[in-house]
Amino acid sequence: MEKFNHYTVMLNEAVNVLECDNSDKIFVDATLGGGGHSELILKKISDKGHLYSFDVDPDAICAAKERLKDYPNITIIQDSYANMRENLQKLGINKITGGVLFDLGASYHQLTKAERGFSFTKEAKLDMRFDKTSDKTAWDIVNKYKEDELVEIFSKYGEEHFSKRIARAIVNSRPINTTLELSELIKKSTPKTNAKIHPATRVFQALRIEVNSELLNFEKTLKDIIPFLDTGAIISVITFHSLEDRLAKNILRDYSLKCRCPKNVPICKCEGKMLELIYKKPISATEEEISKNPPSRSAKLRAARRV
Repeated sequence: MEKFNHYTVMLNEAVNVLECDNSDKIFVDATLGGGGHSELILKKISDKGHLYSFDVDPDAICAAKERLKDYPNITIIQDSYANMRENLQKLGINKITGGVLFDLGASYHQLTKAERGFSFTKEAKLDMRFDKTSDKTAWDIVNKYKEDELVEIFSKYGEEHFSKRIARAIVNSRPINTTLELSELIKKSTPKTNAKIHPATRVFQALRIEVNSELLNFEKTLKDIIPFLDTGAIISVITFHSLEDRLAKNILRDYSLKCRCPKNVPICKCEGKMLELIYKKPISATEEEISKNPPSRSAKLRAARRV
Protein backbone atom coordinates (compact mmCIF):
# COMPACT_ATOMS: atom_id res chain seq x y z
CA MET A 1 0.00 0.00 0.00
CA GLU A 2 1.24 3.48 -0.86
CA LYS A 3 2.32 5.44 2.20
CA PHE A 4 -0.19 8.04 3.37
CA ASN A 5 1.92 11.06 4.34
CA HIS A 6 0.32 13.30 6.90
CA TYR A 7 1.89 15.38 9.65
CA THR A 8 -0.49 15.61 12.60
CA VAL A 9 -0.69 19.29 13.56
CA MET A 10 -0.88 20.28 17.24
CA LEU A 11 -1.15 16.62 18.18
CA ASN A 12 -0.73 16.90 21.94
CA GLU A 13 -2.51 20.23 22.39
CA ALA A 14 -5.66 19.15 20.49
CA VAL A 15 -5.91 15.80 22.31
CA ASN A 16 -4.84 16.91 25.80
CA VAL A 17 -7.63 19.48 25.96
CA LEU A 18 -10.14 16.59 25.59
CA GLU A 19 -9.06 15.33 29.04
CA CYS A 20 -9.32 11.73 27.86
CA ASP A 21 -6.68 10.07 30.09
CA ASN A 22 -8.06 6.73 31.39
CA SER A 23 -11.53 7.83 30.30
CA ASP A 24 -14.28 5.28 29.66
CA LYS A 25 -16.33 7.81 27.68
CA ILE A 26 -17.22 8.13 23.99
CA PHE A 27 -14.95 10.30 21.84
CA VAL A 28 -15.19 11.31 18.17
CA ASP A 29 -12.43 12.21 15.72
CA ALA A 30 -14.41 14.05 13.05
CA THR A 31 -11.42 14.16 10.68
CA LEU A 32 -9.44 10.92 10.84
CA GLY A 33 -6.85 11.81 8.16
CA GLY A 34 -3.60 9.94 8.80
CA GLY A 35 -4.87 8.77 12.20
CA GLY A 36 -2.45 10.75 14.39
CA HIS A 37 -5.04 12.34 16.68
CA SER A 38 -7.07 9.12 16.76
CA GLU A 39 -4.04 7.08 17.79
CA LEU A 40 -3.17 9.41 20.68
CA ILE A 41 -6.78 9.37 21.92
CA LEU A 42 -6.75 5.55 21.77
CA LYS A 43 -3.48 5.46 23.74
CA LYS A 44 -5.03 7.62 26.45
CA ILE A 45 -8.59 6.28 26.90
CA SER A 46 -9.34 3.20 29.00
CA ASP A 47 -10.36 -0.21 27.62
CA LYS A 48 -13.97 0.76 28.29
CA GLY A 49 -13.69 4.04 26.36
CA HIS A 50 -14.52 4.10 22.62
CA LEU A 51 -13.50 6.26 19.68
CA TYR A 52 -15.54 6.84 16.52
CA SER A 53 -13.49 8.29 13.65
CA PHE A 54 -14.86 9.76 10.41
CA ASP A 55 -13.33 10.39 6.99
CA VAL A 56 -14.61 10.45 3.41
CA ASP A 57 -11.22 9.82 1.81
CA PRO A 58 -10.65 6.10 1.04
CA ASP A 59 -6.85 6.67 1.04
CA ALA A 60 -7.06 8.03 4.59
CA ILE A 61 -9.37 5.22 5.76
CA CYS A 62 -7.07 2.54 4.32
CA ALA A 63 -3.93 4.03 5.91
CA ALA A 64 -5.62 4.64 9.27
CA LYS A 65 -7.06 1.11 9.46
CA GLU A 66 -3.55 -0.26 9.07
CA ARG A 67 -2.07 2.18 11.58
CA LEU A 68 -4.78 1.56 14.20
CA LYS A 69 -5.32 -2.17 13.65
CA ASP A 70 -4.11 -3.12 17.15
CA TYR A 71 -6.71 -0.98 18.93
CA PRO A 72 -9.99 -2.82 19.55
CA ASN A 73 -11.99 0.17 20.80
CA ILE A 74 -12.26 2.19 17.59
CA THR A 75 -14.99 2.31 14.95
CA ILE A 76 -13.95 3.91 11.64
CA ILE A 77 -16.82 5.31 9.59
CA GLN A 78 -16.32 6.22 5.92
CA ASP A 79 -18.64 9.19 5.67
CA SER A 80 -18.55 12.96 5.99
CA TYR A 81 -18.50 14.34 9.51
CA ALA A 82 -21.54 16.34 8.34
CA ASN A 83 -23.46 13.07 8.88
CA MET A 84 -21.84 12.40 12.27
CA ARG A 85 -24.93 12.61 14.41
CA GLU A 86 -27.09 10.31 12.29
CA ASN A 87 -24.27 7.74 12.00
CA LEU A 88 -23.79 7.70 15.78
CA GLN A 89 -27.53 7.43 16.41
CA LYS A 90 -27.72 4.45 14.03
CA LEU A 91 -25.10 2.82 16.27
CA GLY A 92 -27.25 3.47 19.34
CA ILE A 93 -25.32 6.48 20.65
CA ASN A 94 -27.49 9.34 21.85
CA LYS A 95 -24.78 11.50 23.45
CA ILE A 96 -21.07 12.12 22.90
CA THR A 97 -19.97 11.75 26.51
CA GLY A 98 -16.24 12.55 26.19
CA GLY A 99 -15.58 14.95 23.36
CA VAL A 100 -15.10 15.61 19.65
CA LEU A 101 -12.05 16.78 17.70
CA PHE A 102 -12.07 18.61 14.34
CA ASP A 103 -8.83 19.03 12.36
CA LEU A 104 -10.09 21.03 9.37
CA GLY A 105 -8.78 21.43 5.82
CA ALA A 106 -6.96 19.06 3.49
CA SER A 107 -4.28 16.61 4.59
CA TYR A 108 -0.67 16.83 3.45
CA HIS A 109 -1.27 13.64 1.44
CA GLN A 110 -4.22 15.16 -0.42
CA LEU A 111 -2.40 18.40 -1.11
CA THR A 112 0.78 16.76 -2.39
CA LYS A 113 -0.49 13.69 -4.24
CA ALA A 114 -0.52 15.06 -7.78
CA GLU A 115 -3.51 13.16 -9.19
CA ARG A 116 -5.85 14.49 -6.47
CA GLY A 117 -5.70 17.88 -8.21
CA PHE A 118 -5.22 20.05 -5.11
CA SER A 119 -1.77 21.38 -5.99
CA PHE A 120 -1.11 24.37 -8.27
CA THR A 121 2.49 23.18 -8.83
CA LYS A 122 1.76 19.62 -10.06
CA GLU A 123 0.06 18.66 -13.31
CA ALA A 124 -3.28 16.92 -12.76
CA LYS A 125 -6.94 17.03 -13.74
CA LEU A 126 -8.90 19.69 -11.87
CA ASP A 127 -10.41 17.47 -9.16
CA MET A 128 -9.98 18.49 -5.47
CA ARG A 129 -12.58 16.09 -4.05
CA PHE A 130 -11.99 14.73 -0.53
CA ASP A 131 -14.63 12.12 -1.33
CA LYS A 132 -13.71 10.59 -4.69
CA THR A 133 -17.27 9.25 -5.15
CA SER A 134 -18.91 12.71 -5.09
CA ASP A 135 -20.02 14.22 -8.40
CA LYS A 136 -18.77 17.82 -8.32
CA THR A 137 -15.11 18.46 -9.14
CA ALA A 138 -13.04 21.63 -9.49
CA TRP A 139 -13.30 21.14 -13.29
CA ASP A 140 -17.09 21.58 -13.08
CA ILE A 141 -16.76 24.84 -11.16
CA VAL A 142 -14.01 26.29 -13.37
CA ASN A 143 -15.74 25.37 -16.62
CA LYS A 144 -19.46 25.65 -15.81
CA TYR A 145 -20.00 28.38 -13.20
CA LYS A 146 -20.99 31.84 -14.41
CA GLU A 147 -18.46 34.64 -14.12
CA ASP A 148 -20.26 36.34 -11.22
CA GLU A 149 -20.49 32.99 -9.37
CA LEU A 150 -16.72 32.53 -9.72
CA VAL A 151 -16.14 36.08 -8.46
CA GLU A 152 -18.27 35.36 -5.39
CA ILE A 153 -16.47 32.07 -4.58
CA PHE A 154 -12.98 33.53 -5.03
CA SER A 155 -13.88 36.58 -2.92
CA LYS A 156 -15.78 34.73 -0.20
CA TYR A 157 -13.71 31.56 0.20
CA GLY A 158 -10.32 32.78 -1.03
CA GLU A 159 -10.44 36.44 0.02
CA GLU A 160 -8.83 37.03 -3.38
CA HIS A 161 -8.31 40.72 -4.28
CA PHE A 162 -8.29 40.06 -8.06
CA SER A 163 -11.42 37.86 -8.18
CA LYS A 164 -13.06 39.73 -11.07
CA ARG A 165 -9.93 39.72 -13.20
CA ILE A 166 -9.31 36.00 -12.62
CA ALA A 167 -12.96 35.01 -13.18
CA ARG A 168 -13.06 36.91 -16.49
CA ALA A 169 -9.81 35.25 -17.64
CA ILE A 170 -11.19 31.82 -16.77
CA VAL A 171 -14.46 32.36 -18.66
CA ASN A 172 -12.54 33.65 -21.71
CA SER A 173 -10.13 30.67 -21.70
CA ARG A 174 -12.49 27.71 -21.31
CA PRO A 175 -12.12 24.78 -21.35
CA ILE A 176 -9.43 24.63 -18.65
CA ASN A 177 -8.60 21.03 -17.86
CA THR A 178 -5.58 20.85 -15.59
CA THR A 179 -4.17 22.38 -12.42
CA LEU A 180 -1.14 23.88 -14.18
CA GLU A 181 -3.29 25.42 -16.94
CA LEU A 182 -5.35 27.17 -14.27
CA SER A 183 -2.33 28.11 -12.19
CA GLU A 184 -0.59 29.72 -15.20
CA LEU A 185 -3.77 31.54 -16.21
CA ILE A 186 -4.10 33.06 -12.71
CA LYS A 187 -0.43 34.07 -12.76
CA LYS A 188 -0.82 35.82 -16.14
CA SER A 189 -4.08 37.56 -15.26
CA THR A 190 -2.93 39.15 -11.98
CA PRO A 191 -0.33 41.86 -11.37
CA LYS A 192 2.99 40.90 -9.81
CA THR A 193 3.12 41.65 -6.08
CA ASN A 194 5.64 41.21 -3.30
CA ALA A 195 3.45 38.59 -1.62
CA LYS A 196 5.31 35.48 -0.49
CA ILE A 197 2.47 33.13 -1.46
CA HIS A 198 1.90 31.83 -5.01
CA PRO A 199 -0.70 33.92 -6.90
CA ALA A 200 -2.92 30.82 -7.34
CA THR A 201 -3.03 29.97 -3.61
CA ARG A 202 -6.26 31.77 -2.75
CA VAL A 203 -8.19 30.62 -5.81
CA PHE A 204 -7.17 26.99 -5.26
CA GLN A 205 -8.26 27.28 -1.62
CA ALA A 206 -11.61 28.73 -2.70
CA LEU A 207 -12.19 25.96 -5.25
CA ARG A 208 -11.35 23.27 -2.68
CA ILE A 209 -13.79 24.77 -0.16
CA GLU A 210 -16.55 25.00 -2.79
CA VAL A 211 -15.98 21.45 -4.14
CA ASN A 212 -16.17 19.92 -0.67
CA SER A 213 -18.71 22.34 0.92
CA GLU A 214 -16.16 22.69 3.73
CA LEU A 215 -17.44 25.78 5.54
CA LEU A 216 -21.11 24.86 5.11
CA ASN A 217 -20.47 21.35 6.45
CA PHE A 218 -18.44 22.63 9.39
CA GLU A 219 -21.03 25.23 10.40
CA LYS A 220 -23.92 22.75 10.11
CA THR A 221 -22.07 20.02 12.02
CA LEU A 222 -20.87 22.23 14.86
CA LYS A 223 -24.37 23.61 15.46
CA ASP A 224 -25.79 20.09 15.18
CA ILE A 225 -23.29 18.47 17.52
CA ILE A 226 -23.23 20.99 20.42
CA PRO A 227 -26.67 19.88 21.72
CA PHE A 228 -25.58 16.25 21.16
CA LEU A 229 -22.71 16.59 23.65
CA ASP A 230 -23.19 15.35 27.19
CA THR A 231 -22.52 17.81 30.03
CA GLY A 232 -18.76 18.11 30.48
CA ALA A 233 -17.92 16.86 26.95
CA ILE A 234 -15.35 18.96 25.08
CA ILE A 235 -15.06 20.30 21.53
CA SER A 236 -11.49 20.72 20.20
CA VAL A 237 -11.13 22.51 16.82
CA ILE A 238 -8.00 23.09 14.73
CA THR A 239 -8.43 25.59 11.88
CA PHE A 240 -5.94 26.65 9.18
CA HIS A 241 -7.29 29.87 7.70
CA SER A 242 -9.21 32.92 8.82
CA LEU A 243 -12.59 31.81 7.41
CA GLU A 244 -12.61 28.55 9.37
CA ASP A 245 -11.28 30.23 12.50
CA ARG A 246 -13.86 33.01 12.35
CA LEU A 247 -16.63 30.44 12.02
CA ALA A 248 -15.32 28.37 14.95
CA LYS A 249 -14.80 31.49 17.08
CA ASN A 250 -18.27 32.89 16.41
CA ILE A 251 -20.19 29.64 16.93
CA LEU A 252 -18.35 28.67 20.13
CA ARG A 253 -18.77 32.22 21.45
CA ASP A 254 -22.49 32.41 20.55
CA TYR A 255 -23.23 29.11 22.30
CA SER A 256 -21.39 30.35 25.40
CA LEU A 257 -23.78 33.34 25.74
CA LYS A 258 -26.77 33.31 28.10
CA CYS A 259 -29.08 33.79 25.10
CA ARG A 260 -28.64 33.53 21.31
CA CYS A 261 -32.15 34.67 20.34
CA PRO A 262 -32.61 37.72 18.09
CA LYS A 263 -33.07 40.92 20.11
CA ASN A 264 -36.62 41.38 18.87
CA VAL A 265 -37.76 38.03 20.37
CA PRO A 266 -39.43 38.80 23.74
CA ILE A 267 -39.02 35.32 25.32
CA CYS A 268 -35.83 33.22 25.12
CA LYS A 269 -36.31 30.06 23.06
CA CYS A 270 -32.68 29.01 22.51
CA GLU A 271 -32.00 26.75 25.54
CA GLY A 272 -29.62 29.37 26.91
CA LYS A 273 -25.88 28.93 27.54
CA MET A 274 -24.59 25.59 26.25
CA LEU A 275 -20.78 26.03 26.24
CA GLU A 276 -17.99 27.34 28.44
CA LEU A 277 -14.94 28.54 26.46
CA ILE A 278 -11.74 26.78 27.57
CA TYR A 279 -9.47 29.29 25.81
CA LYS A 280 -10.39 32.96 25.51
CA LYS A 281 -7.89 33.27 22.65
CA PRO A 282 -6.82 30.49 20.26
CA ILE A 283 -3.69 28.43 20.92
CA SER A 284 -1.02 28.41 18.18
CA ALA A 285 1.56 25.77 17.27
CA THR A 286 4.89 25.97 19.10
CA GLU A 287 8.01 27.36 17.40
CA GLU A 288 9.49 23.86 17.57
CA GLU A 289 6.52 22.39 15.68
CA ILE A 290 6.55 25.18 13.09
CA SER A 291 10.26 24.53 12.41
CA LYS A 292 9.48 20.83 11.75
CA ASN A 293 6.28 21.49 9.78
CA PRO A 294 6.00 25.07 8.41
CA PRO A 295 2.28 24.79 7.39
CA SER A 296 1.41 24.46 11.10
CA ARG A 297 2.23 28.17 11.55
CA SER A 298 -1.31 29.01 10.39
CA ALA A 299 -3.01 26.49 12.73
CA LYS A 300 -5.21 27.74 15.57
CA LEU A 301 -6.79 25.62 18.29
CA ARG A 302 -10.05 26.57 20.00
CA ALA A 303 -11.89 24.53 22.61
CA ALA A 304 -15.09 24.64 24.67
CA ARG A 305 -16.88 22.49 27.24
CA ARG A 306 -20.56 21.59 27.23
CA VAL A 307 -22.39 22.91 30.30
